[in-house]
Amino acid sequence: MRTRRLPGRHRRARERQATYGEVIAIKEFRALWYGQGLSLLGDQLAQVALAVLVYDRTGSAFATAAVYALTYLPSIVGGPLLAGLADRFARRGVMVACDLIRAALVGVMALPFIPFPVLCALVFLVVLLSAPFSAARAALLPEVLEGDRYVVGSALQNMTNQAVQMLGFAAGGAVIATMGPYRALAINAATFLGSALILVTGVRRRPTAERDGGKPSMWRMTGAGARLVFGDRKLRTLVLFAWLCGFYILPEGIAVPYAVELYTGTLPVPVITGLLMAAMPTGTVLGAFLFSKFVSPPGRLRLMGWMAMLSCAPLIVTAMRPPLAVVLAAWVLSGVGGAYQLAANAAFVQRVPADQRGQAFGLVQSGLMAVQGIGILVGGYAAEKLGPEPVVALAGITGLTAAAVLAMIWTESRGDKPSRVRPQAAT
Repeated sequence: MRTRRLPGRHRRARERQATYGEVIAIKEFRALWYGQGLSLLGDQLAQVALAVLVYDRTGSAFATAAVYALTYLPSIVGGPLLAGLADRFARRGVMVACDLIRAALVGVMALPFIPFPVLCALVFLVVLLSAPFSAARAALLPEVLEGDRYVVGSALQNMTNQAVQMLGFAAGGAVIATMGPYRALAINAATFLGSALILVTGVRRRPTAERDGGKPSMWRMTGAGARLVFGDRKLRTLVLFAWLCGFYILPEGIAVPYAVELYTGTLPVPVITGLLMAAMPTGTVLGAFLFSKFVSPPGRLRLMGWMAMLSCAPLIVTAMRPPLAVVLAAWVLSGVGGAYQLAANAAFVQRVPADQRGQAFGLVQSGLMAVQGIGILVGGYAAEKLGPEPVVALAGITGLTAAAVLAMIWTESRGDKPSRVRPQAAT
């Protein structure tokens, strides 16, 4: 009798909801959390500074947009290959090395005499190194946080990311106006050095992930990672859930022309732009907190499809050309729906072998950058022809359709047999 009850107790232990307090109490998590927040804050300043720098030098809106799009290209091109470094070498070492090299590259960018083509090349290299860094951190986090602690820790990091983005959008312009773009880039270089120091002192050294057959080549690791991620039906579905963000992130890429359309003379266009760009991150912070705090681990998986649909559905209201307040509310609600990524991420981690996590996360991240970059470029082109409102609405309709299909596939793959009236609520 005792042996029959133990599995149930173990299962309940694994499904027990973790608290924010117990996650923050873990020293290694705090180091990863602080380092990430510090680097991201510097990146936000650098992003604004770079846009100002490019526009001041070229006077071209297209050149400014092109450099912004350039930040997506390295992860798409080099991400799948370089992400394997997180499985080939010790993950803390990979992160520290990437931080130190990026600090040096951004430090060169902060020199006023650097020619524009060299500046673009440095941007490419800095973003390229984010692929192995992000893959190493993503692969290391499940080793630091087990069970539901991983979901809560991911939620905390996600909320921090969105809050830092909101702070960067709100205060970045004022900071750049005060100190200038070159000093802002110098601050970003310093944040990379600070992140490296935090990682060295706060995260313990771990050996390289053990792999059968020694260390294969990077090309073989990339091929094996692709077969793992796309050859498994559940993993493939979870990856497509992650890439769904290409639809609901699109509005942020055309926030400026949308702000022009919403301008009524009351608020300046830059203020409206800032409000629009901060709306989804605000919703994401709220959604991540509610989803991780009040929904049980099994409940998150059941609600994932519905939340994915919620991330896109509110955008459809823009087809009616509503006022600013309604648009902001819709975009905040869309951000709340985006919290489904927490459940998708946790399910992905549980299904991927530890020695292939870096490569798997790198492939997913590369695709994520690709769909976002392509979505923004396509959305920007379509907005010039049709206007921003119908483009955002079309993104919502297309994304909602894709989310509904993925929700049905996910429900079937989990073996649920829902009722016809309420497909997932009945489970």
